[in-house]
Amino acid sequence: MSKDFLYNDIANAIASQIRTGVLKSGDRLPSVRMLCKDHGISMNTAKRVFLELEAHSLIDSKPQSGYFVSRQSSIKLPLPEVSRPSSVANDNEPDELISRVYADMGDDRLTLFSISALSADLLPLVKLKKEIGHAVRNLKDAGTAYESLQGNVRLRRMVAVRSLAWGGDLHENDVITTNGAINAVSLCLMALGKPGDTVAMESPCYPGTLQLVISLGFKVLELPTHPVTGLEINALKEAIPKINICLLVPNFNTPLGSFVPDEHKKEIVTLLSSHHIPLIEDDVYGDLYFGLQRPKCCKSFDKEGNVLWCSSGSKSLVPGFRVGWVAPGKYKEKLLKLKRIHSISSASIIQESVANFLKTGKYENHLRQLRRILQDNYQNYIHAIAQYFPEGTKISRPQGGLSIWVEFSEIDTRKLYDLAIKQQISIAPGRMFTLQDQFENCMRLCIGLAWSAEVKFKLKQLGNLAKVMQMS
Repeated sequence: MSKDFLYNDIANAIASQIRTGVLKSGDRLPSVRMLCKDHGISMNTAKRVFLELEAHSLIDSKPQSGYFVSRQSSIKLPLPEVSRPSSVANDNEPDELISRVYADMGDDRLTLFSISALSADLLPLVKLKKEIGHAVRNLKDAGTAYESLQGNVRLRRMVAVRSLAWGGDLHENDVITTNGAINAVSLCLMALGKPGDTVAMESPCYPGTLQLVISLGFKVLELPTHPVTGLEINALKEAIPKINICLLVPNFNTPLGSFVPDEHKKEIVTLLSSHHIPLIEDDVYGDLYFGLQRPKCCKSFDKEGNVLWCSSGSKSLVPGFRVGWVAPGKYKEKLLKLKRIHSISSASIIQESVANFLKTGKYENHLRQLRRILQDNYQNYIHAIAQYFPEGTKISRPQGGLSIWVEFSEIDTRKLYDLAIKQQISIAPGRMFTLQDQFENCMRLCIGLAWSAEVKFKLKQLGNLAKVMQMS
């Protein structure tokens, strides 16, 4: 029996039991290992079964507990369409729109559904302040001297240790620290290409990355992306002759929250390596998974040093510290030279404090709680959207991360932004996430806000505005 037949057959059987009431809301499902044993399938095939069921909001995964029939299973919100961007590289940057939305940051009067970051209520601020004090006391010269070019050795060591959870097997000497993930991606782009080169990316994609790529003189080729499984591999294969660099967010990218299955990651790495095309992997959301274990990265399958793995603590710990890192593989010396030219050193005290936070286990404790909160937020958002948004609204099914992608049938979300901001609500219109004329009827909502009656009310207001627009 083929893998595809097994995967579909098992997923459909469980889905049928849920829909007919044999399995009821809250019932626990077999574990991945039990599913493997019962059906004689591989771990990856079993995970695909659960991924498919989660994608249709039939089940939920709870960290350290397993899979359960979802209370969302009766909600029929369809998935957004697979994106179909133009096959021609583009640079039609929506700069004015992006500037308006990002100007909302820091405005305490607004409910910021627009910014993909954790609210202060979800940050371990007290513990981090203590770590800063420890770092000042313990560092030589109280951290006033320049850090080594490669970065704080304790932080690099902890990044390497934590890579074992996703199959990275890194050594501290493989890692370079940076000023956040976007700085890491910037250094990678400058090391790998030159103005005029073409970078392949998912579509839709984080606007900050799009702006960075364009600002460095590169062209962007946006590729079709599935809202659940991420980049369409056949589209990447067809694009190979046109591209010089590939830049992807395989784990819970923003805005879709899509998750590239392991077998697809491996295929992507093999394909790009065979054509000598480097892959920049932005894994900034990788720690924010809703499932039972940390997902693998493309770097997990890299045998030739062709994958430059970038990440940071900005999305999972604290955005303002700007602590990031990169494992650049065979391009390490190029990146070190660029870091020396552009920044010389990283912030010693901040890097030391984050390193200690990771080493003492405080980060893992914080993540366990945070992942539960974000998954609950996601479920609360689904209920609110199903209750208050116009009929026909489609939403993504993120398996982690901070974003939900919303697709309306006929609403211009730039106009919706204008109406919402008058109600003290900031959203991210879909046109921000592309260089092409698409996603005008879409928006991204951040689920990194602490859930409250106020947040629910703001979603209700937003849905009512969308209903009025759809009727007009």
